[in-house]
Amino acid sequence: MSTMPRTLEDFMAQALAMEREAVERYTEFADAMEMHNNREVATMFRTMAGYEGKHAEQIKAEMGWKEDPAPPAGGFGWPGFEAPETVPIDEVHYLMQPWHALQLALGAEQRAETFFGELAKAATTDSVRRAALELQAEEREHVELVRAWLAKVPTPDGDWANDPDPPRYTD
Repeated sequence: MSTMPRTLEDFMAQALAMEREAVERYTEFADAMEMHNNREVATMFRTMAGYEGKHAEQIKAEMGWKEDPAPPAGGFGWPGFEAPETVPIDEVHYLMQPWHALQLALGAEQRAETFFGELAKAATTDSVRRAALELQAEEREHVELVRAWLAKVPTPDGDWANDPDPPRYTD
């Protein structure tokens, strides 16, 4: 991690940014699914965006922030191009089913749990370490919630991506 938060404020700004990025991505996915008339999955992605938005507002409330803090000059030091809880943009398919959406959410929550655990190990201050461990535990709870949600939806058939009338693009 190239940018280790040194203060609790820096750490919570990083956590807030991670939640905001997840909200943005899930909203993009919901919009895409609506465009393809996949309303059930669009609704799931909007629900996921809502959960992440609530997490962001909880962080702001805990910190007493009225506005989101500006990112540090060097960025947040994500282990990849995006925050760990952000689902890669190329992971969606216009015919995906709820099971697929939940698999994406599960992966995101697992990456977030791992990220906070690694950050706790590398933290140089007790306040950051404690907060990272607390957020790791929250993400672990989210993993279990998504697993429970997954158990309630059917696994798709092997031919779920077959479209007898695929979109046609003309220029």
